[in-house]
Amino acid sequence: MRTEPTAEKSDARSNPLQSVREYIKEVRLEMSKVSWPTREELRQHTVVVVVMVVLVAVFIGIIDRGLAYAFEAILKLVG
Repeated sequence: MRTEPTAEKSDARSNPLQSVREYIKEVRLEMSKVSWPTREELRQHTVVVVVMVVLVAVFIGIIDRGLAYAFEAILKLVG
């Protein structure tokens, strides 16, 4: 089942500039509905992210170093 385009949509298709204007208008409308964090919330969440990145990096570094030592030990035993 196919519906006919409304007059508004067909105008937007025929005029690309009108399409862009409509898109920007809709984006602004949607952005006004967003619940933005306060500065304090943003700072707290940023600190959490940075701390977690550092912790994961340290964890991966420890695992990497341990595996490197284990691999070297195996090579010394075999070779």
